[in-house]
Amino acid sequence: MKRYLTRKIVIYILTFFFAVTIDWAIPRFMPGDPVAVLLSRFATLPNVAEHLHSYFIQAFGLDKPLWEQYISFWNALLHGDLGISIYYYPKPVAEIIKSALPYDIALLVPSIVLSWIVGNWLGALAGKNRKLDSYLMPVFYFLTASPYFWFAIVLAYLLGVKLDLFPVSGAYSYGIIPSLSWAFIKDFLHHWTLPFLSLFLVQLGGWAIGMRNMIIYEIEADYAHYLEALGSSERLILKHAFRNAMLPQVTGLALQLGLIVAGALTTEIVFSYPGIGYVLMQGILNQDYFLIQGCFLMIILNVLVANFLIDLLYVVIDPRVKYSYTGGE
Repeated sequence: MKRYLTRKIVIYILTFFFAVTIDWAIPRFMPGDPVAVLLSRFATLPNVAEHLHSYFIQAFGLDKPLWEQYISFWNALLHGDLGISIYYYPKPVAEIIKSALPYDIALLVPSIVLSWIVGNWLGALAGKNRKLDSYLMPVFYFLTASPYFWFAIVLAYLLGVKLDLFPVSGAYSYGIIPSLSWAFIKDFLHHWTLPFLSLFLVQLGGWAIGMRNMIIYEIEADYAHYLEALGSSERLILKHAFRNAMLPQVTGLALQLGLIVAGALTTEIVFSYPGIGYVLMQGILNQDYFLIQGCFLMIILNVLVANFLIDLLYVVIDPRVKYSYTGGE
């Protein structure tokens, strides 16, 4: 077990280093001038704009050679400093992410977890019942083939515009101050419903198809036929098949939860939902190096942490992993 954990930790540290390096490099190779984008929002005289451009270039450290910028980036990162956003100047990137993260968690955790639970249950039913499978599979394929943004637009049009059941933009109504009061919670859930449904339904189809295919594969595996020859009950065979089929689904769940801070960017754009996916889009459109770095850094950290936790969970739910490192001791 110690050897297993040591190997995994080393791999994750190296992955983190290279992923963060790429995260730092990509924005800087984008064409354009982020400071010019910042100054375009202000009405200034040409000579004043020139001086401001020079000032901001030095203030953001963009006048230094790339290798110095890279070292400064790691030095700031190790001290917990993600820099100042160019687009939201002068707000720190950490503050922007901190304010957007709760909206992502409130929207994405329920949609991912509930779609995973319901999707696996429906997929397992379809996998062991051919008659039910013929009715459910077309629905699953339709849902998983639907782009997030298209499904979000359809729901917004039908339930928001036509039936006027839910609002189609924002996380809460204008004029309401976020708090733990019942009035705010009720208003928040009212705005939350459409983005949640669009994510829940599309993801449900994918989980269901994955579980259905894995159940069919496991039922036809050699161990299942062996158990059947021994006279084992169908319930016992399905129990083993379901447990083995869950392994790739658990991995998929970890990856989805790891990507939570990226959000479903298109869904957040359709509903103007103020999550990190929407913030990331603003950073990309305005060439905000520091905001892009901060958002992708959160994605990297979440993916690595989620995968590390799932590696630990695999030792518990899959004895073959433990056996491979202990030799059956």
